[in-house]
Amino acid sequence: MSELDFSGWIGRRETRTGCIHAPQAVQIHATLGDPAAPAPTTGHAMPPLWHWCAFVPTVPTEDLGRDGHPKLGGFLPPVPLQRRMWASADLRFLAPLHVGEALTRHSVIRSVEEKTGASGPMVLVTVAHELHGAEGPAIEELQNIVYLDIPDSYSPPAKRPMPDAPLRHDTRQASEVLLFRYSALTFNAHRIHIDLPYAQEVERYPGLVVHGPLQATWLIQAAERARGAWPDGFAFRGVHPMLLVRDDSPQVDLMAAPREAGGLALYAGQAGHQCTQATATWEDGQ
Repeated sequence: MSELDFSGWIGRRETRTGCIHAPQAVQIHATLGDPAAPAPTTGHAMPPLWHWCAFVPTVPTEDLGRDGHPKLGGFLPPVPLQRRMWASADLRFLAPLHVGEALTRHSVIRSVEEKTGASGPMVLVTVAHELHGAEGPAIEELQNIVYLDIPDSYSPPAKRPMPDAPLRHDTRQASEVLLFRYSALTFNAHRIHIDLPYAQEVERYPGLVVHGPLQATWLIQAAERARGAWPDGFAFRGVHPMLLVRDDSPQVDLMAAPREAGGLALYAGQAGHQCTQATATWEDGQ
């Protein structure tokens, strides 16, 4: 792999337009929102992270790879590793976005790094996004995408315990229906989330994989419930696969704890161990 040169992809740019229309907002709210509250409609502010449903991969079906992702070699480099994961993201919210508002996303590949990790060779691609609404800049986002080889057997990282005494502890229930709905909202055909034989027999997971961005959405909601306001900054990273395994509990634990640096430390986990870590910060120092 060291013979490959991806330097030509660094600095590559892409601009896309999108929108969350009212019918789509109803679908997102039905999947992710508070069932006791009405769905936002045209002109209403959207909760943070709903923009992930506005710029979906609409390539033709014949241009999808075996895993359900768009084939590489367009905007993203053609990394010859078969497992692709959204590993982490760091976001800054500058202004609210609204249902029905025209959105523009400017993206640039910041870096492509070849590394060797505990599971073998890996490539880390960092993409910076600037999201604009009708009134100007709204979100700055840095995404890290990791490419790995598919292992011969499931070998997860070491488990990290959830906090003993969190400031807040909420729960959610994972299910095949929920994973399907979230995949549909984001038009994400990655088969590890919806195709159990593929997840088990090809990518060697014990069950379906719960989306990292779905966990991040639950965590930013937990931050809002804990502090009574949406954060101005939010970052998350996956530390262990969250799995939906037959006969195992589908409960997902969401915990918030204070940070020494301010804001909240957030954790999504199952069976007592962490799957996704996040931080939420507020400019007014809440």
